[in-house]
Amino acid sequence: MHTDYAFGLTRQQSVILFTMRILIPVFAVFFCGPVWSKHLEADQDTSVPEGWTHAGRVASSDQVELTFALKQQNVDQLRQLLEQVSDPDSLNYGKFLSLEEVASLVHPSELTHKVVQSWLQHHGVKECRTVATQDFLQCDMTVQVAETLLPGSEFHRYMKGQRSLVRSPTPYSIHKDLSQHLDFVGGVHRFPPEMQAVSRAWTNEKQPEVGFHLGVTPTVLRSRYNLTAADVGSAENNSQAVAQFLEQFYHPADLAEFMSLFGGGFKHMSSVARVVGTQGGGKAGLEASLDVEYIMSTGANISTWVFTNPGRHESQEPFLQWMLLLSNMSEVPWVHTISYGDDEDSLAVAYMERINNEFMKAGVRGISMLFASGDSGAGCRHLTKGNNAFRPSFPASSPYVTTVGGTSFKNPFKLTYEVTDYISGGGFSNVFPMPDYQVSTVNAYLKAMHVLPPTTYFNTSGRAYPDMAALSDNYWVVTNRVPIPWVSGTSASTPVVGGILSLINDQRLLKGLPTLGFLNPRLYRLQGQALFDVTEGCHLGCLDEQVEGKGFCAAPSWDPVTGWGTPNYPALLAALLD
Repeated sequence: MHTDYAFGLTRQQSVILFTMRILIPVFAVFFCGPVWSKHLEADQDTSVPEGWTHAGRVASSDQVELTFALKQQNVDQLRQLLEQVSDPDSLNYGKFLSLEEVASLVHPSELTHKVVQSWLQHHGVKECRTVATQDFLQCDMTVQVAETLLPGSEFHRYMKGQRSLVRSPTPYSIHKDLSQHLDFVGGVHRFPPEMQAVSRAWTNEKQPEVGFHLGVTPTVLRSRYNLTAADVGSAENNSQAVAQFLEQFYHPADLAEFMSLFGGGFKHMSSVARVVGTQGGGKAGLEASLDVEYIMSTGANISTWVFTNPGRHESQEPFLQWMLLLSNMSEVPWVHTISYGDDEDSLAVAYMERINNEFMKAGVRGISMLFASGDSGAGCRHLTKGNNAFRPSFPASSPYVTTVGGTSFKNPFKLTYEVTDYISGGGFSNVFPMPDYQVSTVNAYLKAMHVLPPTTYFNTSGRAYPDMAALSDNYWVVTNRVPIPWVSGTSASTPVVGGILSLINDQRLLKGLPTLGFLNPRLYRLQGQALFDVTEGCHLGCLDEQVEGKGFCAAPSWDPVTGWGTPNYPALLAALLD
């Protein structure tokens, strides 16, 4: 097993360490006069989430690491390229870019580099790290310097169990001359959201009848989605990945035991090919165990990577660290599944728009990004007394990722057809407009449904999600050498879909075809062909008099609970194998 370390990769020429010695005095001039400042992330929620306790002000001499997202060039051209390489009717379909070609397209202007570097040097910041695309800078500095660079910021330490984070509970600003050169500064706000699989084993009193299947296992999944023993990977140049950000770690011994218990009917690997990041010690996480075990049992016999990032600094944002890694590695897996999300309204629009750019960078390279839709149904946001609205999640609401919802068996102890899992996240973005690839589909749903929540609860013109789904209820997982039943969440369905897409990539690669890349334009063009349509059930919404706890409901064709439905592997393979 190879282990690479974030921003210290030994096998990649991935860190450009530079000392900013060559400065042009003219750029330092506007940092010496009167200061007019601007908030880059004025709409960022800076409140401290429940469960985190304040542990005091951070000493001015303590070190923090800040990430500066430099303005990129040619973002509109990047978007057009993504549309072309993802559209099967385009002459450029599948003509993906290398990391170097992406870098030459989006790298910030020379002026942006000079202005930002001069600003940092003026405040005594000597050394920074960048990435291959040159659109991020990560710099170490004292708290005193950070608070001088970012007026308004005030760094405090927060604790949750054994975890420690440094964040500012007050918004920061930057000199107005910098605002046209930076999208946001990472490491100041944003606590890691808690989106984890849960086991209902200890609260579920219903006992299954003898003779029925006792929960979802690889055998059950492969049977439901029509995978045969022969449906395993064999292409040498194929790989898949899961990413973890919440100090969740998998244990190799758990994976080996899981495969010995549940992997008997198909060829599989019992170890991860590569860990990128640092595996922490201590107990394995249920979430991490689930992700690894199920992507490797649906995407069986395919080389699998685990991205894990506990953060080198208390000020790091682990999700952002993963995004930087993707901008720094020329060879990465073709499918990434991520069970991670935050309330859209808690994040700055500038931050989300820049993260979308990062997803586009991955898409034009032929990488498929799959995100869990969340486990709160439509969600609920309390606006004013008696007024509520549904609460979309990001990155699930990004137009540039494939979002995966969840289902349950109609009979939880039999291989039956699927209905919605009431926790399955879904809805409509309040930030991102509905992309062209789904407009006709979503409008057809809105017109066909006789009963919909009031339009005051959701944005009928926003990006609608999820895009597809899979079983998300009643899984068996081995963690800390113990088999645990009744594990549930869209963090289960997402790696299952990821593994199936990896199998399709495998067959495409064997035929000399490019990988699927950003799937959505092609998925919506299928109009539900090759998927099991889910037409029963609703998910959670606001507990109020108007919607009475109900969000959206499933319907024939696409719906905002299960998307187009769940994969029928042989039919989906046939539909995508050209």
